[in-house]
Amino acid sequence: MGTAYTVKYAGRGRPVPGDLESLQEAVEGALRSVQQGMSVYLPDSELSRFNRHEDGSPFPMSAETFHVFRRAIQIGEESGGAFDITVGPIVNLYGFGPDPFRVNLPSEEELVALRPSIGYQKLELDSAAGTIRKRHSKVRCDLSAIAKGYGADRVAAVLDRRGMGDYMVEVGGEVRVRGCNLEGQPWRIAIERPVADDVEIHRVVPLIDQAIATTGDYRVFYIRDGKRISHTIDPRTGRPVGHSLASVTVIADDGESADAWATALMVLGAEEGGALAERRKMAALFLSRGEDGRILERATAAFPG
Repeated sequence: MGTAYTVKYAGRGRPVPGDLESLQEAVEGALRSVQQGMSVYLPDSELSRFNRHEDGSPFPMSAETFHVFRRAIQIGEESGGAFDITVGPIVNLYGFGPDPFRVNLPSEEELVALRPSIGYQKLELDSAAGTIRKRHSKVRCDLSAIAKGYGADRVAAVLDRRGMGDYMVEVGGEVRVRGCNLEGQPWRIAIERPVADDVEIHRVVPLIDQAIATTGDYRVFYIRDGKRISHTIDPRTGRPVGHSLASVTVIADDGESADAWATALMVLGAEEGGALAERRKMAALFLSRGEDGRILERATAAFPG
């Protein structure tokens, strides 16, 4: 998936040294399964093969990949289209996908040519058959904004099956925890301050039995003609987001939800996204850039708890 993972464990159910090799094999097996289903970098992954499938017939999916597709479409609907897994081709056009980086920004003609194939509504899921059909042959999907969180969930499931009651799993920055740390306290997860030229802690969150994910524009971006071009693309416009929101952190019961909703709220911005998060009683923290360069914080009512 083009990233790294970390597993820390403590306390209840902690494995003895002789079990570590089999534990790591089980963890990496779970992540390989996610990667083989959902990677945009592997040409033989399920997702890559589905993206090449253009004859309009239903495409059979594994239970894992089908689940993530279904959850992604659900969040797409709930977010009013701010989360959309079919936006990958536009992400590539701006130089942030698996395709080689391009010097020039996409032209209006290129964007117009892609629009008929953009929209999660162009995917038809058959739960009984476990298949997905494209309603437009050129639909291309990218699960990057949910697969890492789902990967953390799958690793957590491995640890749960082994009776481990205290652990922290991190996959590409998406975190899932259970129980407590070595000191018997909640896991302490840092939220970065959204600055591009350094790594600073903005806040530390104590977390038990939950997941946390952050999406921001301060790590993956470039400057063109004096404008910040963010890797976060608004599927509704086909353009990089242009608001002052720098990052969103979401706390949820599972990694896939935290991961996807952080992206959706980042697309929506602090005002629209904050209002939606409040209505849905989500725990979310929005960090925006003020005109004077200060970082402005807005938290939903559910976040402090």
